[in-house]
Amino acid sequence: MRQKWIIAALLVAALVFARNLYQIFLVLPDDAEQGAIYRVLFFHVPALWAGMIAFFTGFVASIAYLVKRELRYDHLSVASIEVGLMFSVVGTVMGMLWARPVWGIWWTWDARLTSMFICILLYFGYLILRRAVPEARQRAQFAAIFSVFAFVDIPIVWYSIRWWRTQHPQPIVGQPGAIDPSMKNVLYTNLIPMLCVAAVLIAIRVYQEELEFAVERLRRRVNAVA
Repeated sequence: MRQKWIIAALLVAALVFARNLYQIFLVLPDDAEQGAIYRVLFFHVPALWAGMIAFFTGFVASIAYLVKRELRYDHLSVASIEVGLMFSVVGTVMGMLWARPVWGIWWTWDARLTSMFICILLYFGYLILRRAVPEARQRAQFAAIFSVFAFVDIPIVWYSIRWWRTQHPQPIVGQPGAIDPSMKNVLYTNLIPMLCVAAVLIAIRVYQEELEFAVERLRRRVNAVA
């Protein structure tokens, strides 16, 4: 059953992504001010959205573990945070590729970029913490608490361009007339393959976490008998 929905999700991702690539590179015109480089935003924005959705999933799973103390929620949490971190790093790098020709610099320490940098550091810290705690349930508890703490930065990242004046562009999504409808359609629909790939990667990582826990439990039983 798991394999069937994984294949279905990847098929949907491939079809939607192929359609969007055609639209992005062969149908949509260059931007009047930015030229061709604006096309990076069709990947930069959905990748960061997918990363934040994955972080939110990890946040909810962490709370579920703290309430129910079931390791399956810890497995979902770490899987979601790993995938969210991957998408966040990819999205940030794409933003840098866009910024260099448009701003003339790769990076600036404004509110949006700084809060995103802190977000990435926090979730790298989450993964480091997990490596430092060998016992599964203790690791799950510490990691869940840290995950809830780290998620506090996500609303700061999201609202930073509304709360402070930044070099990062102000929101265009949801603002009437801020973006051409054809461009908005591609921007939104490009989130679909991102989420499909994220869901598949999370499912694979959850399965790996389950196998690792089963192997570790078996090893301890063998050592106890020996």
